[in-house]
This record gives sequence, C-alpha cells and structure tokens, in this order.
Amino acid sequence: AFNQVPGSENEKKCTLDQAFRVVVEEEIINKAPCENLLAIISLAINGVTEGICTASTPFVLLGDVLDCLPLDQCDKIFTFVEKNVATWKSVGVNTNILYFLQCLDLLRRLSKSQNTVFCGRIQLFLARLFPLSEKSGLNLQSQFNLENVTVFNTNEHESTLGQKHTEEREEGMDVEEGEMGDDEAPTNCSIPIDYNLYRKFWSLQDYFRNPVQCYEKVSWKTFLKYSEEVLAVFKSYKLDDTQASRKKLEELKTGGEHVYFAKFLTSEKLMDLQLSDSNFRRHILLQYLILFQYLKGQVKFKSSNYVLTDEQSLWIEDTTKAVYQLLSENPPDGERFSKMVEHILNTEENWNSWKNEGCPSFVKERPPDAKPMRPVRKRPAPEDFLGKGSSKKILMGNEELTRLWNLCPDNMEACKSESREYMPTLEEFFEEAIEQADPENMVENKYKAVNNSNYGWRALRLLARRSPHFFQPTNQQFKSLPEYLENMVIKLAKELPPPSEEIKTGEDEDEEDNDALLKENNESPEVQRDKAMTGEQIESFANRLGEQWKALAPYLEMKESDIRQIELDSEDVKMRAKQLLVAWQDQEGAHATPENLITALSKAGLGDLAESFTNDTEGSS
Repeated sequence: AFNQVPGSENEKKCTLDQAFRVVVEEEIINKAPCENLLAIISLAINGVTEGICTASTPFVLLGDVLDCLPLDQCDKIFTFVEKNVATWKSVGVNTNILYFLQCLDLLRRLSKSQNTVFCGRIQLFLARLFPLSEKSGLNLQSQFNLENVTVFNTNEHESTLGQKHTEEREEGMDVEEGEMGDDEAPTNCSIPIDYNLYRKFWSLQDYFRNPVQCYEKVSWKTFLKYSEEVLAVFKSYKLDDTQASRKKLEELKTGGEHVYFAKFLTSEKLMDLQLSDSNFRRHILLQYLILFQYLKGQVKFKSSNYVLTDEQSLWIEDTTKAVYQLLSENPPDGERFSKMVEHILNTEENWNSWKNEGCPSFVKERPPDAKPMRPVRKRPAPEDFLGKGSSKKILMGNEELTRLWNLCPDNMEACKSESREYMPTLEEFFEEAIEQADPENMVENKYKAVNNSNYGWRALRLLARRSPHFFQPTNQQFKSLPEYLENMVIKLAKELPPPSEEIKTGEDEDEEDNDALLKENNESPEVQRDKAMTGEQIESFANRLGEQWKALAPYLEMKESDIRQIELDSEDVKMRAKQLLVAWQDQEGAHATPENLITALSKAGLGDLAESFTNDTEGSS
C-alpha cells in the first residue's frame, strides 16, 4: 500500500511521520492507557525497519509521550525503553542522539531526593545505550559543580548552640512525653558540640565542592585546621555497632524502605544526631578520600600552579591512612566497606588516565594496510642447492669440504656404501702393536701404540666386538690400560698367523703349544668366528638357548612386532629360539657371525651360554 500512494518516497515518509504524531497526541488528550502509546511507538519502530518511516520518528514520539505524561506513567514508559536497548541501537540511535537526549529531558523534571531511583535508572540506561568511549557524558575538563552550595548558619548570635542552650539543658527542661523515644535519644558526646565545631564542620563542604582552594596557602591552612578538629571528634567519639545503627537494623528486618537524602541537613539541632549516624560519617570520610585523590592525581586540565608541597603531600598521606582506619572502625561492616572504597578509588585512577589520554576507544581496530607487506621468501627447492655447470659440483667454501661433500651426490646412497664399514679385523688393527711387542724389535715403551690413549680406546671397542678374550675372566691384576692391552696383544700374537716369522714373546712354556696350533689349523679361531653361522650351528645353539630366547632378542636388535609374531607362530620354546636365530640371520646377512652372537649373549647377561658357544666354536675349528 505504501508503494501505491502517489508521491516521492521522502514525501510519503514525512506524511506517515506526521500521522504517527497526530495519533499519539490524540491518545494523550483522551488519556489512553500506556499500553496504547507503547503499541504506537512499536509500530513506528517496525516502520523504520521496513523503510517507510524516518529513522528519527520513534525518538520524536517517545519525546512527546514523556513530555506530556505525569511522572508515574513516565515510569511505565521508561520501563519499555529500558527493555529495548538493542532495538534503539538498531534503528539508528547513533545518528539520532540529539532526538534521544531531548526525550530524556524527563531527567530534569525529576527530584534528586524524591526520585533518586528513577534518576539512577536513566543514568544506567544511558551507560548501556552509548559506548564507553562516548564523550558526550564526560567531564573532560574536570570542572566542578560550583552551584552545589551547602547553606548553614553563619551568624553566631543566632545560633542555638550557645551558652543559653547549654544552661537550659542543665536546668532540666521538660521534654514532652512521646516527643523523643529512648531508642532515638542521642548518645552523649565526649566533646561538647558548640557553634565553632558546627561552623568548622560545615565549612569543609566548600573545600569538597571546590578542591582547587587547597592549593592556596591561606585556604590550605584553614582546611588543615578544620580537618584536624573534625577528625579528632570522629576519633574520640567511636560509634557502638549495636547502638549507632539500631534503628536501621530494625528497618531492614521489618522491610522498611531506606531513605536517601541527596543534600545534607545543616540544622544545628541535628548536629549531635548526625555525629551518631554511621551512614553520615561514611559520607564525610568518603568526601575526604575523593578530595585527596584529586589533589594527588595527575589531571590533564590542572593548572601548572596546582602543585602540592612536600609537607602537604606528607599530611595527605598520613590523613588518608587515618581516614581508612576510621572507616574500618565505623559500624556496620566497617572493614569490608573500607576495602571496597579503596578498591573503587584505585580503579578510578585508571579512568582518570584514560581521560588524560584523550578518551581513546577501547576497541582495538586493525589499522589499514598502509605499509606494503613484506613479500614471502620462497623456500628454494632441493635442486636449487646443486652447483652450477655440467658437473653440478657444490662449493662448500673449503677445498677439503667440497671434496668430501661431492664424493656422492645422493646422501642416502652414500650411507649405504660398503666403504662405510670401518671396523678392521684384529690382524690388521693389532699388526703394529704385535710387532712392537716383539723383544727383538727393541721398541721403547713410550713409543708403543698401546700407550696411546686414542689407540687404546679403539682397541677396547674392537676387542669387545671381535675377541672372546675380552670376556674371559682372569686372575691377573692390571694397573693400567697399556699393561692390559700388551697382555692381550701377546695372546693374539699366539693365535694370529705370523706375517713372516714367529714372534718371540719371551714365554717359552707356550711355544710348543703355539707351534702345534699353527700347524694343525690353517685358519685361526678368530677367522673362523668371522664367518656367518651355519644351519647346524643355529640348530645346535637353539636347543641350548631354549626359554632364554626372549631375553636375547632385544640385543639382536629384533623389533617388538617380530618378537610377538614368534610367540604367535609356535608354543615350543626351542622352536621360538630357532625362529629368533633364523630371523636374526636374515636381518644381518653376512654379519650374523658367531662372534656377534657371543657379544649379544654377553650383553644380555647370558655369560654361561656365551662361554659354551665360544668353546664349541673353537672346538669345531
């Protein structure tokens, strides 16, 4: 229907906006219930959503309603406003702030003392509606409300706290029955309340209203004098938890409404009652803490002349501790209230710093890509590491490194090369040591190879892999490694075939046996043990190994999966031992020698089997 009406879109929107205002006006004149007005405002919001009304229409209607209705009905309308915060944002509150603030002229109609809760609801609603960084509600220049003047009696002659009032009380002036109950009677004060205390007490409100006066020398002296006397009264006159708040506790138990006064009552007759009121004391002490925080804090719009002296700073620091102590002693729950106030004032310093920095937004937005992104460096492919030219030679910066690196272009193939088998035979490694052990060569001890620590370390490793003498126990005690190696060299010289002629070692009792051994066997036991194990050896040793096969398996470098497979294939321990040795032979190939098996047996703690297998190997050879 909206599209079928003749005219431009703006003209049709303006006509519909005016129609809404006319309907609202008629409903208000006819004193229609609030539900009808809220239904019209909801209809206007739907019109904005559909694009047939101006975005400001709901705000204008809301302003008309709140301006014309009495306060009790405005409360119902504002309840609807509070529940629809998201709706007001969606219909463009950011572009219609002025309209929305006009509708909140209701705040000016409210009394701060009688409609305190309603005023607070409006302030909380504004805090929910606008973002935290919105500056329209901030006191950026730290201006004070100088219109908030506390009026009290400044004429001492008109005061009722003079001597005459005191004399009347001493004469025992009658009090009408029922005028003041026993519970409401003020507690006698240890310090007499006179006009001077009254005047000094209420004069402090002017300093709380305008703290800048404290930076003036004369005003500061006055403030210092008045504060010391007032705080001395608070210290000397401590409130009892049960007496000071008896009436308030009874009101809370009976569900009585708590009355809040937005302005202090400065009547002289109430002075003694106010000093007995714990809530009143909290207000005064809290004013001190707020004042001290402003004087010590860094405020951007403070004048350069507003600087505290060292004496002032020290007094403020000491007095702040005293005020917190008075708050903690003030019933009820003084300790808890004091800590809560301290926490709030500490967080207020963060708010003050935010204002000093110009109220930046709390939302950290990513800045636009002003700087060009650094191009991502592509990782070179493996072939890019190869050298240039037909030879593809890689230059490593050093002639020897270049030679070594280019021995084989494929690293994996180089690792599999047979030339990497560096372990020599016993005959090759100990040939020099055997020659030096011959007395006829007359080699001094310091020049023998066995005295070289590097040679000795390699000799021990080779003996552990290839010589059964390394594992044989002996009663002979050796003091040093060269002595042990020289003894082993002598033993090996008897077993290994001589290179040219028999080596004379000086042990005549073993010469005949050594000659017979070399003549009978063309092949030494060491050479025999270097050969791969035969099927007969595996069959014979598997019977002796038996149930100890599983202890040997890890030292033959068998995997856990292979061990589990052997257990599944057979339940006979001898068959499992045979399968282990066969699998080890398939895995090691030519390296599955008796010598390596003896080494594995020794590492597995099967020394008896290693010794018997060694004897069998030597016997068969």
